[in-house]
Amino acid sequence: MRRIAIYGKGGIGKSTTSANITAALTDKGMRVLQIGCDPKSDSTRLLLNGKRQTTVLDAMRTGDAIELSDVIHEGYGGCFCVECGGPRPGTGCAGRGIIAAFEFLESKNVVNELKPDMIIYDVLGDVVCGGFAMPIRNGYAKDVFVVTSGEMMSLYAANNIAEAVKDFSDSGYARFSGLIQNSRNVKDEDSLIDDAASEIGTDVIFRLRRDPIVQTCEGNDKTVVEGAPESDMASEYRRLAEVMLSRSDDALSRIDES
Repeated sequence: MRRIAIYGKGGIGKSTTSANITAALTDKGMRVLQIGCDPKSDSTRLLLNGKRQTTVLDAMRTGDAIELSDVIHEGYGGCFCVECGGPRPGTGCAGRGIIAAFEFLESKNVVNELKPDMIIYDVLGDVVCGGFAMPIRNGYAKDVFVVTSGEMMSLYAANNIAEAVKDFSDSGYARFSGLIQNSRNVKDEDSLIDDAASEIGTDVIFRLRRDPIVQTCEGNDKTVVEGAPESDMASEYRRLAEVMLSRSDDALSRIDES
């Protein structure tokens, strides 16, 4: 089973990217579990055709007994969708909410119950505090990818995430596996991101071009892979999914060799 975390600054397109990767892998016949770790709880929206599901924290707040079926919904192609959720505005810490949600999923043995081939953690990367660093530091993810553009704050967030991964590397947790460029048509964008990758000590594994078909499909509550499967952009997401799969294959090989 492969476990990857996709981080990125809020609004950079990490959830759109994550959902399209999940859809592409599902089309390959893989059982994919996508876990949204953003208080906005919109990670899996496109996989559920716009339906907003009950989050783990919402279910916990009811005080009733919770089963996995209460918080796991089947999405596009049979993928599994979970949203951790967040506290009510002004009433708590989103990071602690993620910790509580992860502990609940672990207590219900979600991996053995669903038997996924791939788990994708979609994680907000503006702040890498204890809760948002859970996929990195607690051994949940094996590979961390960051979605970024050439914008300064996006690159700043990518550097912070890389530093967090480096800090936990001695404990045998996740490795930093590369940058995914989600182009915003910033001047000299490719070179800006290449320079950032060099400073971080990683590489750019894929460059997603800017295409209005993404917004069109989102307006129809669909991923590009579902809403425009013959488009060039859908092909790009499929190629990105293959690249990420091959990188996680490499990680599995290194683990087996050790």
